[in-house]
Amino acid sequence: MLRTVKYKDTSFIADVYTDVLGRASFMVTMSRSRKSSVKSVLFQPLALVELEADIRPNTTIYKVKEAKSDYPFSSLPYDPYKSAIALFLAEFLCRTVREEVENRPLFTYLRHSIVWLDECRSGFSNFHLVFLIRLSRFLGFYPNLEGYTQGACFDLLNACFTPFRPSGHSYYIGSTEAAQLLTLTRVKYDTMHLLAMNRTERIRCLTVIEQYYRLHLPDFPELKSLEILKELFD
Repeated sequence: MLRTVKYKDTSFIADVYTDVLGRASFMVTMSRSRKSSVKSVLFQPLALVELEADIRPNTTIYKVKEAKSDYPFSSLPYDPYKSAIALFLAEFLCRTVREEVENRPLFTYLRHSIVWLDECRSGFSNFHLVFLIRLSRFLGFYPNLEGYTQGACFDLLNACFTPFRPSGHSYYIGSTEAAQLLTLTRVKYDTMHLLAMNRTERIRCLTVIEQYYRLHLPDFPELKSLEILKELFD
């Protein structure tokens, strides 16, 4: 679940990343009846929902007939840190994942990551950083790691390491941050807690990653939830 936009008093449009359609929009009509087949609580940020909808050719918004939880969260909506991460990543995905075609590897990655965050009990402060670095692989601009040597800079515009400062532009990070970026590409969710960063370092890392995305995706907007996330994990 990426986002919902109110349509009428009893309806809203849900933008969802699906396993068979890629990104798609669904019209959801709410009923006040307790027996309703669609509950609004299902449509929270990053929720995993099973939808039955009327899929018709030449239609851009599909009408939902029934909705149920595909994976009931145990902690994500109730933990303030996790819910802030979920809000940020849902907004981030809404702005970056735009293709309306099937992409099972990306869907599997998203689902696995969301479930992992919900089930993790501690050590997830770097989750959003690792998630965004890995997401870039599916979007076509994962960093080229082959040219790394000790003391190298990272050219954000050309997505590669370089022993010299790039000429012609200023979109790069120095050797210390470049080494940290390399480490981020190597850690997994299960080991990311070993990467020690304070709040200032984490904010800087997130700022660099956001700039990297902004350079490689056209019309990347300001994210409303970014400032909220920066205040966490002191």
